[in-house]
Amino acid sequence: MQINRRSFLMGTAGVTAGLAFGAGGVPAFAADAQLRAMWWGSNDRAKRTLDVAKLYQDKTPGVTIVGESMSGDGYWTKLATQMAGRAIADVFQLEPGTISDYSKRGACLALDEFVPSTLKVDAFGKDMLKLTTVDGKLYGVGLGLNSFALFFDQVAFEKAGLPLPTTDLTWDEYAKLAVELTKASGKDNYWGGPYGARYTYVFDAWLRQRGKSLYADGKLGFGVDDAKEWYSFWEDLRKKGGTVGADVQTLDQNTIDTNALALGKSAMGMAYSNQLVGYQLISKNKLAITTLPREKKGGPSGHYYRPALIWSVGATTKNGEAAAKFIDFFVNSPDAGKILGVERGVPMSPAVREAILPGLNPTEQATVQYVNLLKDQVGDYPAPAPLGSTEFDQRLFRPIADELAFERTTPSEAAQRLVDEGKATIRS
Repeated sequence: MQINRRSFLMGTAGVTAGLAFGAGGVPAFAADAQLRAMWWGSNDRAKRTLDVAKLYQDKTPGVTIVGESMSGDGYWTKLATQMAGRAIADVFQLEPGTISDYSKRGACLALDEFVPSTLKVDAFGKDMLKLTTVDGKLYGVGLGLNSFALFFDQVAFEKAGLPLPTTDLTWDEYAKLAVELTKASGKDNYWGGPYGARYTYVFDAWLRQRGKSLYADGKLGFGVDDAKEWYSFWEDLRKKGGTVGADVQTLDQNTIDTNALALGKSAMGMAYSNQLVGYQLISKNKLAITTLPREKKGGPSGHYYRPALIWSVGATTKNGEAAAKFIDFFVNSPDAGKILGVERGVPMSPAVREAILPGLNPTEQATVQYVNLLKDQVGDYPAPAPLGSTEFDQRLFRPIADELAFERTTPSEAAQRLVDEGKATIRS
């Protein structure tokens, strides 16, 4: 199959784009090792990934890399199909909420045998490797550090004459800002912020601020009362006009191009810090970044460092060594780092971080500054998510929040159902 570079950049769900680069950019079909790499993300991510793949092939004769880029739920559907057919991509992308789940399902190859001979990740530090270790085995390599974040349209705040969000913003203060922003905008179909009830990572931070967590000891780490408080907050804010409408929020597939802030439907958004680069690319106004709101001033932030995204090697690969070498280049080459920037997070490698800093634009520098800002505010990284966590997020947490936003259930009913069905879904 020969598809041009533009096909990679379409970024539509269900579209798979593949291109095999040889020296000079000419498609190569005969090689000692052909690797399939699969990821989700924006057009910008696809371009950066392809450029690194081409650079690697130029430096590594005999290797062909075929890329498959898609977005949203289409990625997980494709991965499930590959797992069922025992034909998982040689290199595929995961993130902290899914690596434990998929490694326990047998999708990932343990990488310990390649460290440090092929995967030279010692400079990352032992704690960084723990982020992608499950049951004592290394199942992936983090591509960068990030954490949760609150993004906001700085221009919208300035026009409204409202103070910019800061690191000590409480949830109550956030709610007031969101309502005031909606009123001040004077625009139809534009709101202060998202209907955040459907974001598990924000709920996790909310719980950690209260001494609990999303998961604990392989089970749910919260109870019905916690979930009811969470749902009540968002429903109250929605009814006051501080969140986007249900019809807008349900479009969000946890991708940049479906988020309310990116779509120009809200002045604030909640996402991962590395995604600021992608958001800014499609936003007309200047965006800024700060921590998520917290329960009380001076209280825990609920934040922790996490691997923004992860490369894992497919358990069915016939080219494990070659796949590991490509990943090593991706995370350790300064030249690759200059192409990738911080779109997948702040590089784990100190050498790569130092190499890219001079060339970062203001938005990219802001993500690095944000990660540095969190240094004294982050808590311990949580234990790997239990089996069933992906299903819990996609098929339970989001749909229940959507039903609530459409007023098809109540906070009390939603909370009870989340816990009851969550217990049946999560398997330690």
